[in-house]
Amino acid sequence: MKAKQIKEYKISGKTKPTLKKLEDQVIVITGATSGIGLATARIAAARGAKVAVAGRTEESLKELVQELTSKGQEAMYVQADVGKQEDVKKITESVFLAYGRFDTWVNNAGVTIFGEAMDVPIEDMKRLFDTDFWGVVYGSKEAVAHYKERERAGALINIGSLFGGTGATLQSIYSPAKFAVHSWTENIRNELAAANAPVSVTLVHPGRIDTPYNAHAGNYMDKQPAHVGMMYAPETVAEAILYAAEHPKRDIFVGGQAKALELIGNLMPRFYDKMAQSLLSRTQHLDREPDVRGANTLREPGGELKETGDHAGMVRSTSLYLKASTSPFLMIGAGIGIGAIAAGTLLKK
Repeated sequence: MKAKQIKEYKISGKTKPTLKKLEDQVIVITGATSGIGLATARIAAARGAKVAVAGRTEESLKELVQELTSKGQEAMYVQADVGKQEDVKKITESVFLAYGRFDTWVNNAGVTIFGEAMDVPIEDMKRLFDTDFWGVVYGSKEAVAHYKERERAGALINIGSLFGGTGATLQSIYSPAKFAVHSWTENIRNELAAANAPVSVTLVHPGRIDTPYNAHAGNYMDKQPAHVGMMYAPETVAEAILYAAEHPKRDIFVGGQAKALELIGNLMPRFYDKMAQSLLSRTQHLDREPDVRGANTLREPGGELKETGDHAGMVRSTSLYLKASTSPFLMIGAGIGIGAIAAGTLLKK
């Protein structure tokens, strides 16, 4: 890489990579047939981006692409299981054939398992890690290799979790998988910055989001998995993702509850333990019989295109903390107050 280009892409110093406007981008989104991925694909396409959606259910992918192209938007799909490295490579190859490049890669695909840790089979735990962690690793490698080869800055956006920095009862394998995603993202960000690589690496930290992920989860409880309490619409996370696609940003928290729980877990770990033991379990299920028990779509793809899920509580369409964190003039003083209020709402039942 030429010296002039190295200076342009320097992240560890004062210069940050310059990312394209959304309407000039090709965006790859994994896990695009439901929840956050689906909302992100729809909004990105509506704003003029060329969208490449990936997922396991070909019928749903076809339906989504038809929906977008019928509105005059540009989209393509790739059927892929991100837990398989060869499938992730297929995403890159297919996007290159269609568009010759991509400018943002969103590692969004994920699954979870509900149940006491000792009740969940090891085989299911490994399958979850294939998707939630290794899928992120495979996608990160594809994105970084492409940006380095073309010598033009691009964005890598990894989707973390509310429980990626603190423990989570009843999701005791999902939480460490997201811990691993958080750590992986920090490590590669530092390596790439030290090498002055043309990559903007962002970790998005969603709070509790109204998506169908409970319906797609493995379930070893005798009750139906669900969020109980305050949560955010999937469009709030899509907003964070698309902001990061245009603006280099280290971390973005969606919802003050995500930031508050991380702070509590780091600063008051014993208090967090007590809170988790007494409150977190009962805010992760409905008081009714489960729809499905066992592995469910942990191994089999889900069904129809759906952004929202079956939960109990208030859904907020806007995250004030997100608005503040993406607006420097609003950030000062807002984060702590909003985080404390959101945490109280999350834990109230």
